[in-house]
Amino acid sequence: MSFAGSLCSWSETKTPWLLLFFSALALFISALVFQHGFDHAPCIKCIYQRTAVVGIMLSALLPLLLNVAPVRLIAYIGWAVGAVWGFIIANEHVDIIFAPNPFFAICEFVPNFPSFMPLHEWLPSIFAAPGSCDDTRWQFVGMGMAEWMRIIFGIYSLLWLAIIATRMFHKKAF
Repeated sequence: MSFAGSLCSWSETKTPWLLLFFSALALFISALVFQHGFDHAPCIKCIYQRTAVVGIMLSALLPLLLNVAPVRLIAYIGWAVGAVWGFIIANEHVDIIFAPNPFFAICEFVPNFPSFMPLHEWLPSIFAAPGSCDDTRWQFVGMGMAEWMRIIFGIYSLLWLAIIATRMFHKKAF
């Protein structure tokens, strides 16, 4: 069996969903440690990226609870939305940080969650955004948090694309 065939078959098991869930959970816990342990207040873009990570985490949880094709399809859609939306927000965040004129870099102060789900009001210790978007105190290998999140969401997106492509190539349902 080829690598693509193995990847296609493997994606029907719970193992990749478990890995996806725990990778997103690790990112979520890391964000909370940075916020509450190291006193790095998240900005609005950080909160939106955190929400995308939670979306990926919840999407990965679905096939762990019930691993059937319709549930996996919903999970694939949730994974794609979270990964692509997270990448877009992280990219906007990087643009704000490196904007040549900071007066034109817009960063809201209050999250714009839907009125039926005001996460910043329900769970302010997790989803409130008291920080500034241009805060770059934390660096690792010369890159800040927003740049690393852009890479992470890019990896999530590429992994999703690889799995979907192999499933389509092998003409398998979800």
